Amino acid sequence: MGAEGLEVELRRADPDRWLTSCFISEPAARADVAALYLFDHELARARRAASTPLLAEIRLTWWREALDEIFGRGPARRHPVAEALAGAARRRGLDRAPLEAMIDGHIAAIDQMQLDAAAALAWADAVEGSAAVLAATILDPAASADAAAPAGRAWGLALLGRAGLAAPLVLGPPLRQALAEARTGARSLSIAALPAALPARLARFDLAGRNPGPLAKQLSLVWAAATGRV
Repeated sequence: MGAEGLEVELRRADPDRWLTSCFISEPAARADVAALYLFDHELARARRAASTPLLAEIRLTWWREALDEIFGRGPARRHPVAEALAGAARRRGLDRAPLEAMIDGHIAAIDQMQLDAAAALAWADAVEGSAAVLAATILDPAASADAAAPAGRAWGLALLGRAGLAAPLVLGPPLRQALAEARTGARSLSIAALPAALPARLARFDLAGRNPGPLAKQLSLVWAAATGRV
């Protein structure tokens, strides 16, 4: 799948993060971040599409095996997202550990219908915190990529609320704290790496119980990108 195809697929699968990716100026970096976000989408879909926890774990194990190939010497398996992620990982010198953590986070929550605050934070850090750090690494290898982790945590908590996997009363306090930490962390990111933290800006709507349209989201992201305040 070429760069244009990755962006088209991301827009279909994850329109919010596609919006945030539009603030990545370099086309090659934008495509590699799209590959990462589509990997994240595939992991989430593995759980949603499976009829039993066992089938979900089998699907997630398939992606763990894909990582074996991506970080091995041979070719990646013939799957458009796996191939795109392999290209991004090899070009950018990405570590395997955060990608593995994303899979582990999903597996840990497979058979839980509702997450408490501790489990929600653990999932958000493992899955979306890792994704944000990887995105920042892609965008600026010299950046303090860990500074993007709180933004990923905030985004992860917002996603749990949207999916009904954690109650609003459970998510409210940790999401508010994560957003405050995300704003602080964003100040440590370079202009190039800032788009990795922009999903946190959209998570502010979730904290307020709002579901605005694409234009309102885009305007909010423009302001955040211009000011550096997520």
